[in-house]
Amino acid sequence: MKLVIDNLSKTYPNGVRALTNVSLRLTNGLFGLLGPNGAGKSSLMRTIATLQEADTGRIFLDDLDVLTNKTEVRQLLGYLPQDFGVYPTLSAERLLDHIAQVKGVGNKTERRALVEALLAQVNLFADRKKQLGTFSGGMKQRFGIAQALIGDPKLIIVDEPTAGLDPTERNRFYNLLSSLGDNTIVILSTHIVEDVSTLCSRFAIISRGEVLYSGEPGEAIKALTGKIYSKAIPTAELDQYQTKYDVISTQLKTGKLHIRIMAEQEAGNGFIPVEASLEDVYFSQIMNRATHVY
Repeated sequence: MKLVIDNLSKTYPNGVRALTNVSLRLTNGLFGLLGPNGAGKSSLMRTIATLQEADTGRIFLDDLDVLTNKTEVRQLLGYLPQDFGVYPTLSAERLLDHIAQVKGVGNKTERRALVEALLAQVNLFADRKKQLGTFSGGMKQRFGIAQALIGDPKLIIVDEPTAGLDPTERNRFYNLLSSLGDNTIVILSTHIVEDVSTLCSRFAIISRGEVLYSGEPGEAIKALTGKIYSKAIPTAELDQYQTKYDVISTQLKTGKLHIRIMAEQEAGNGFIPVEASLEDVYFSQIMNRATHVY
């Protein structure tokens, strides 16, 4: 499968410009859409999922025009929105059965087999009789993936799926998502850099509705090799360093402020070279975008 997004733009009635000429090319596998809160990620996901109209631009899933063939697209789509609600008094088994009916699985025997197989796939079979209101955040997210998988989708969209999960549930969710991408396009929208570095073979950085970078994580990191330097400074001196250097990130550790800068040449002044990371790529792109907004 191939998903092609060309020059997609969207402005809401209140004047907020959510997307500006967004163009991306996606194939089977996990694709990370990385950006801060309010960057336009959810707007892009909702548009791809046929839940809102675009002002301009085109989206094609293979030869299918997504913006004009909504019913056909929805038959090929699995979607886990950022705010996925459940009926707290229903069991996982009962609600998934109901969703399967809504999605067109009419045969009761077939539906029961599907529900059991999906709950086993997301490691919830032992909890299938429990009320969804008793589930942890990670369990609810795994249930959300189960409902998204009904109908053998060719395109799966998951919007901020690991936000609020503890490390154990996040790792469990990583393993689940990794198993889905062989024959499916999986779009992972997130503001957590670790999600992308752990899971995705390709990614894009989006900020203020614009795509700032698109490519492979390894290539993006390679481009910053030898350009990242770090130093611990007193917090009160941060403004001075921001004036003189391209400070891309800061982190307070044991009373000292550790800053990371990007420099084309040896930085000197006590800075030490450090290994570049995808987080450096992300912050450098966001910083560059902010610097050139007038």
